[in-house]
Amino acid sequence: MTDDQFDARVAQLAAFANRNPGAYKLRVLLMALLGNAYLAAMLGVIALLFAISLFSIVYLKAIGIKLALVIGAFLWVILRALWVRVAAPEGTPVKRRDCPDLFAMIDQLRRSLRAPRFHHVLVTDDFNAGVVQVPRLGIFGWHRNYLLIGLPLMKALSVDQFKAVLAHEFGHLARGHGAFSNWIYRLRLRWARLIGMLGAVESAGSFLFKPFFNWYAPAFAAYSFPLARANEYDADATAARLTSASTAAAALTNVNVIGYYLGEQYWPQIHRQADDHQQPAFAPFDHLAPSINTDLAPAAVAQWLDRAMRQATAATDTHPALSDRLRALNQAPVSDPPAPGQAADRLLGAALQTITDTFDSRWKQRIMPSWLERYRNVQDGRNRLAELDARALEGELPVDEAFERARLAESIGHNPDAALAQLQALALRAPDRAGIHFALGQLLLSRNDDAGRAAIERAMAQDESAIAPGSEALRDYYARAGRTEDARAWHEKLVERAILEESARRERNTIKANEKFEPHGLDDATIEALRAQLRTIEPAIRRAYLVKKRVLHLPRQVCYVLGFTITGTFRLHDAKKAALVSQTISQTLKFPAETMIFNVEGSNAGFAGKLKKVKTAQVL
Repeated sequence: MTDDQFDARVAQLAAFANRNPGAYKLRVLLMALLGNAYLAAMLGVIALLFAISLFSIVYLKAIGIKLALVIGAFLWVILRALWVRVAAPEGTPVKRRDCPDLFAMIDQLRRSLRAPRFHHVLVTDDFNAGVVQVPRLGIFGWHRNYLLIGLPLMKALSVDQFKAVLAHEFGHLARGHGAFSNWIYRLRLRWARLIGMLGAVESAGSFLFKPFFNWYAPAFAAYSFPLARANEYDADATAARLTSASTAAAALTNVNVIGYYLGEQYWPQIHRQADDHQQPAFAPFDHLAPSINTDLAPAAVAQWLDRAMRQATAATDTHPALSDRLRALNQAPVSDPPAPGQAADRLLGAALQTITDTFDSRWKQRIMPSWLERYRNVQDGRNRLAELDARALEGELPVDEAFERARLAESIGHNPDAALAQLQALALRAPDRAGIHFALGQLLLSRNDDAGRAAIERAMAQDESAIAPGSEALRDYYARAGRTEDARAWHEKLVERAILEESARRERNTIKANEKFEPHGLDDATIEALRAQLRTIEPAIRRAYLVKKRVLHLPRQVCYVLGFTITGTFRLHDAKKAALVSQTISQTLKFPAETMIFNVEGSNAGFAGKLKKVKTAQVL
């Protein structure tokens, strides 16, 4: 099902749900039961065949035993694939005795919503909160419930706003709140998890399930989509009922605005300290709440809020955009961060400082390798930028060095204006350099300058490898601008290109018996350099053939094939030695383009004759 087909189907079902909610829910129920019925039927058939094979041992003797072993192994593989083991979420557990106020809030919400009890309450370092059900019996359920609470989220919201967020999450799983909707909500998550698990399993038994699931998964997602989106609105209404509409609106607004602040200002400022300091001397989780109180400039808040409100609800996202959620609550956006000392993290009581210190310590340990790498790279980059700046004063730099200087001016010198001027001059000087146009386009788009679009599109036209990142850059630019249709169009191009590149990757990673090869077409100097490199490989290569593979996908991107032999006359083929030589070639030799390397002996001996027939193929 394509994106357009999915969207069209969802629109039809949403309209049908509005006209006849009862009939719509019946259809969703039947679709849900169909998936479970197919799963049960397949397992039943395989189990029945296994039982019959066991009984056949009495009559078929050895043949019956072999049949039972084959079917039994087949059943075991399928059960292993279906027995989805979901790892328990990670976090710091908190107990009632340490956080009595937090657990009092949890208990009140659970009683109000008749929600299931939580076996574990975990504090995480995410800017999020959620409920996770980990099945102890795979897809058959018997869940252990986890409540995940992000410490950054608690530091960004007041107690009442945090309560609204928890009420929203509890509403998804509450027995007394939209039981059917919540059952479908959980079922969507389980099917998504099961599809992912089966997709990773390569076994003989998967063919019984994958074709059905490939049809069923998008069909069920489309059927249940309107219900899933409605569930988000219902959860928001629950939050408003248990707190107030204004509190729920403030929580939604703060999550969006402070989310932008953390992603675009707070964490980038911390990471930039690695430019000048070898070790982090900052406690980000401890300083988060004070930073929110002091760093949220009104102009920046207004900009982030405007961006959030201009975001339209994506056609494929069950979570509505902020503007739609506030409209449903009949509320205006209100950015109202908690006053100093009034953030929801105080609900953690005696455990707050210990958890905060632990998260800061873990952050320092986790980030230390990348921090040191950034520090060294920045110092090297500054030295290189100073050298290039000095040489630029003496005369015009070569194009490659001028391009390097422009990139360093932006990334290391933090001087985007100078980088922009240099890139604009370079684009005129080297109009055929796709990398320059792409860098110019990225910089312009980051400044919300629409001129960047033409530069990105020019780079994509000049270099196929720029199509995927260019589509992504344009999609994100239009999404930030609230131009949903344009963003969607570029997203579709990105997906289309990703599929094409994946097909090309698979094509270039396989050699088939009916493969077609062509002469490599390289000049004598290149072949002589390659020949010299091949002679240095140990164990010695006896023969080597270089050809061009005829490819269907991305034919302008050349794919070479290098076949080699190492076995001497009257010697047995050594597959392990051949694999080692192949690895050595791939790691040490430089080829003019992507090259597949394989040994044309043993089971691949038939390819040696095909390669020999290609003109100029033998290079050693």
